[in-house]
Amino acid sequence: MNLAENKKFFLQYEALEQYEAGIELLGIEVKSAKNNQAQLDGSRVLVRGGEAFLVGATIPPYQASNTKEDYDPTRARRLLLNHKQIVELYDYSEQRGLTIIPISMYNKGNLVKLKIAVARGKKKYDKRQDIKKRDTERDLGRTLKR
Repeated sequence: MNLAENKKFFLQYEALEQYEAGIELLGIEVKSAKNNQAQLDGSRVLVRGGEAFLVGATIPPYQASNTKEDYDPTRARRLLLNHKQIVELYDYSEQRGLTIIPISMYNKGNLVKLKIAVARGKKKYDKRQDIKKRDTERDLGRTLKR
């Protein structure tokens, strides 16, 4: 079950490699994410000091009245990956033109997982081609349905 999704990802980026990562959340953040209040738009993954962090994602507290005053909904959250994956992501992040973007946040049992992708930004003409292809497939589906 998807808890949050980066809806513009497939329009703006081309995914080269995908990974599944655990995410370190507080209890109030887990409850909030399970209520579909998390937002991944504009977020990315940084690899620093041998660890990966989710930056720019917004997860508001479950109950705003019961949270600490110093709680930051946009704080950096550590991603749980093995060492080999972190090294691969670091190598990708050092390459020019590549970035690491979260695609979706979802449940896997009782755990909250994050699907991330190494991505390259699409050019304007690539986006136009994707939109045109999607429209033709939609029209074809409509005519076949009739």
